[in-house]
Amino acid sequence: MKRDIYRELLDWKQSKLRKPLILRGARQVGKTYILKEFAKKEYENFVYLNFEDDPTLDALFVQRFDKQKILSYLSTYGGAKLSPGSSLIIFDEIQAADSALNSLKYFREKAPEYHVAAAGSLLGIKLKSQKSFPVGQVNFLDLYPLTFLEFLDALKKTALRNLIEAKQEDFTPFPEPFHVELIELLKSYYLTGGMPEAVSTFRETNSFSETRRTQEEIIDSYLLDFSKHAEKNDVMKISELWRSIPLHLSKENKKFIFSAVKKSARARDYERALQWLLDAGIIYKSYNISQAKLPLALYAGTNIFKVFLLDVGLLGAMANLSPGVVISGDAIFFHFHGALVENYVAQQLKNKFRGDLFYWTSAGKAEVDFVFAVEGGVFPLEAKAGVSLKSKSLKVYKEKYRPAILSRTSLLNLKKDGITCNYPLYAISLFPVS
Repeated sequence: MKRDIYRELLDWKQSKLRKPLILRGARQVGKTYILKEFAKKEYENFVYLNFEDDPTLDALFVQRFDKQKILSYLSTYGGAKLSPGSSLIIFDEIQAADSALNSLKYFREKAPEYHVAAAGSLLGIKLKSQKSFPVGQVNFLDLYPLTFLEFLDALKKTALRNLIEAKQEDFTPFPEPFHVELIELLKSYYLTGGMPEAVSTFRETNSFSETRRTQEEIIDSYLLDFSKHAEKNDVMKISELWRSIPLHLSKENKKFIFSAVKKSARARDYERALQWLLDAGIIYKSYNISQAKLPLALYAGTNIFKVFLLDVGLLGAMANLSPGVVISGDAIFFHFHGALVENYVAQQLKNKFRGDLFYWTSAGKAEVDFVFAVEGGVFPLEAKAGVSLKSKSLKVYKEKYRPAILSRTSLLNLKKDGITCNYPLYAISLFPVS
């Protein structure tokens, strides 16, 4: 399965400033797969260690870092002679091994000629408690679920992906047959999502029911993670909060309210649970801003925010959305007050921009779903479920800030009307045009 991050891995390998790599990402987004594929294609050989499958491996790194001994141990364990530049050392689930995690700084200092890549499902949580780990000694990359464009690749629809990417700043509409086909594929993506195993199931079976079973297994594995890795006192709260997310997103304003998790819930009781899910990479937080000015984070409130799931397909599974909805016209785009649409857009643009998400409100009069800072500019984006061009919120935003560009994503074809750019939901990757 092709992943766009492959290009970034190649850049890492070829960089003169290369450090040991840490590949971050939630469980089951494909970290192990992509590192092994990269090793097979770009190196003569590789050694793979999984510290969750075999916790005793951490003992190899407990003693003082002796380069020759460590390399000898790794060669013996992996059954391959390690050579600088032509071998890749892969440490998987490294969050389970403190000594191995700390060894990355010594690979940087004492064995920089060797290529080392580490991955872990709960690294965000581990690194927060790892006070001695020097972040400056490693490179980071983040892996997310498949985007819609990667989904097209997986279904052997790369020609359609190329059609989208070729548009760039050209706002001539896509030919109608392709527009219709892409909307149908987008409906499939809403149900399938971008978790690699779910995409693989759909590709092999063409069955939304089978895909749903795979998604339910992924959700169950997350629930097991809560019990296995979270603090005992937080497990129940994490589970309650996790299960409440579809309810929050089904509301018209989608704002996260702790009392919706549980009637007696207070923010201070659930803040640690929310942070755990954020650090695990399985939810995204979108912060409300009072002013659409740079830097956006300066105007973000800490008490008003939205929470999205890392994957729109998992959201549909958790909300028990019937797979049959995919054949009901465009109904899937309007379910839960357009929750799938907004979560989809958050997922695609989180992958593209990697930073925090923001949305703007104005004294209860207007709300713009997303606001992004790109290349020194502020770009508002309205996400709409249908084809309506009416947008009171963008009008209010325009009057207040006089932006050069306004943006909307909807089921409409590519279109530019004055300063307003409409991106079809399937082509949201083209946003923004400055």
